[in-house]
Amino acid sequence: MPGIYHDITIDAPLQRVRAAIMSPQEIDRWWTLKCEGRPELGGVYRFYFGPDYDWYAEVILCGDDRGIEWCFTKADEDWTGTRLRIHATRVNGTTRLRLEHTAWRDRNDHFRRSSYCWAQYLRLLKVYLEQGVITPYGERRFG
Repeated sequence: MPGIYHDITIDAPLQRVRAAIMSPQEIDRWWTLKCEGRPELGGVYRFYFGPDYDWYAEVILCGDDRGIEWCFTKADEDWTGTRLRIHATRVNGTTRLRLEHTAWRDRNDHFRRSSYCWAQYLRLLKVYLEQGVITPYGERRFG
């Protein structure tokens, strides 16, 4: 099954990066319009992007040293059943973040668009953590 993989180096403390990928309030600052959930095994997150994009995922892996992984249980057809793992480690004085969005059924147009969008969202996360700049949700457009 196809997967999307991105690595990015972020000049921010490891615990700060980990909070940004697990805390719903922090996730809102770089990805979602409104996120709800608790970073605990078996917990459910709601990823809300608007009325037509109200998605849910179950936490299937969680821990500081392993990051967080969700399995999408309610999303659009292409995302339902996919797994999203984001984890951060300290490497040579910086924080390396890895994103793995796996279990796609097909390398279709949505898969390719999602890969591009993930790269852009990770850039927003980096700018937020390094510079404190939050791009308002309505301005997060990736042409």
